[in-house]
Amino acid sequence: MTHFEYAPAPESRSVVELKESYGLFIDGEFVDPLSDSYLSSVNPATEEVLAHFAVGSDADVDAAVRAARRALPKWSKLPGSERGKYLFRIARILQERAREFAVLETLDNGKPIKESRDVDVPLAAAHFFYHAGWADKLEYAGYGKNPKPIGVAGQVIPWNFPLLMLAWKVAPALACGNTVVLKPAETTPLTALLFAEVCQQAGLPKGVVNIVTGAGATGAAVVAHAGVDKVAFTGSTAVGKSIAAAIAGTHKRLTLELGGKGANIIFDDAPVDQAIEGIINGIFFNQGHVCCAGSRLLLQESIAEEVISRLQHRMSTLRVGDPMDKNTDVGAINSLAQLQRITDIASSGDAEGARRWSVDCALPERGYWYRPTLFLDVTESHRIAREEIFGPVLAVQTFRTPTEAIEKANNSPYGLSAGVWSDKGSRIHLMAENLKAGVVWANSFNKFDPTSPFGGYKESGYGREGGVAGLASYLVQE
Repeated sequence: MTHFEYAPAPESRSVVELKESYGLFIDGEFVDPLSDSYLSSVNPATEEVLAHFAVGSDADVDAAVRAARRALPKWSKLPGSERGKYLFRIARILQERAREFAVLETLDNGKPIKESRDVDVPLAAAHFFYHAGWADKLEYAGYGKNPKPIGVAGQVIPWNFPLLMLAWKVAPALACGNTVVLKPAETTPLTALLFAEVCQQAGLPKGVVNIVTGAGATGAAVVAHAGVDKVAFTGSTAVGKSIAAAIAGTHKRLTLELGGKGANIIFDDAPVDQAIEGIINGIFFNQGHVCCAGSRLLLQESIAEEVISRLQHRMSTLRVGDPMDKNTDVGAINSLAQLQRITDIASSGDAEGARRWSVDCALPERGYWYRPTLFLDVTESHRIAREEIFGPVLAVQTFRTPTEAIEKANNSPYGLSAGVWSDKGSRIHLMAENLKAGVVWANSFNKFDPTSPFGGYKESGYGREGGVAGLASYLVQE
């Protein structure tokens, strides 16, 4: 078989002008933190310090919430058609500056440039376009004749999709007339800070969007602030539980999009070539840093040997390395801490008797890297089958009947996503009706659209983002 060698095709960094340090974005302006404290944003592919960013203190968060409350009366009373114009403007600017955002996202996050370029940035713009269209039609959304905004939304987003998660939360909040205090993840704050410049460029009224960077304590301050009316969080189940406990008994509304351990179920009549690509996309997209990743592969016994063989061959073609290279399929792990977690949980698979198979590829000398890996002979008691690894590690199990597949897929504290691969529509419907998952993909995986609601069950959280259902999280019915 002929193997083609790919010449390097690096994207240029010249489209991004990084500042040495960034302040907080409060009341329409960048300001120095009252704490006078800064953290460093590191490129996970090279361990290079990209920039320093401010750590928001309780006082800084208070200033941001106060700015959001001052902006709320005028923004919420603005006609929906006028609010929509701002969102349309933001969406167009994101498209105009798409290359700049894609490069910065890859530098800060470690994901391949082709994913930032072709998925993250276009989808972020699409969310603003979609919600801009709803801004003057909220009375037709099914939430009463005169739905009102909740107030100030405190939003805490993760590091796996920094810009996209921002769009998922900010766009519906603004469309519904709320104002925002957003806290990005401490390892990936830079595209959120660039988005602050977009807000200025779009002429968004001061205080409507405020961005307070920092670590966990800053996010906790946003959640706990008495001036916040609604909390939206995407991240780990452990942190989500602590947030739910922190706001229990308060007036605050809450939506949580948490961890997952998605089952990707392949039946013997599945389109195998298509399914192989779906498995690859399900677990190795974004280095497996995906809450809804298909990290558990359930294969019908009669095709298991064939699928595993073909999957291993396909995995061997994955190009792992420089995320800025347009040929790269699997980039860098986002942080040293996450690499250590992946390594720890995967090592338990070896210790508990599963068979490891990893791609034989050279890894860069610097940065944080993990070879695409699958484990065979996995049982439901194995840690790799139960815990969210959040990395490029796939646990493979087999089943004989649809009933067994449903039981194994549902045998998890999580309930965010699942995939079903079959030529029979009736079988797909049967599985979808019985799987305890917020999203079930049919003959596909990791497909997203702003018009489609997304969210989980059980320890994967509650509430929905996207689509008409996602508007409910930011409206009060009258």
